[in-house]
Amino acid sequence: MESLRQQKVNKLLAKELAEIFRSEARALFGGGFITVTGVRVSPDLGLAKVYLSIMANRDKNVVFKMIQDQNSVIRRKLGGIIGKQLRIVPELMFYIDDSLDYAMKIEELLKK
Repeated sequence: MESLRQQKVNKLLAKELAEIFRSEARALFGGGFITVTGVRVSPDLGLAKVYLSIMANRDKNVVFKMIQDQNSVIRRKLGGIIGKQLRIVPELMFYIDDSLDYAMKIEELLKK
C-alpha cells in the first residue's frame, strides 16, 4: 500500500514529466505522441517507474530507445522543475505501457 506522500509524488512526477514530453517531444524524440500513463515511486522516493504510451509513430521501440538514451536530460529538466518540492530527484526507469494496444487487440478478437 502506497503512502499518501508516495501518491502525491506520483501525481507530481506524472504531471511534470507529461509536460516535459509534450514540450520537448520534437526536439528530443523526433516528434510522436508520448503520454505518461502512470508513475510508481519507491517508498524512499529514490526510484520512479514511469509508464509511457507511445502513439503516432511507426516504430515505438526506436522512440523508446531515444527516451532511455535521454534519461539524464529528462531527469535534469525534471529536477529544475521540482527541485524546490523534493529533496532528491528520483532515478527514472521507463517502461512501455501497452495496455491500450492489448485492449484493442482483445476488442478485435471479440468482434470476430
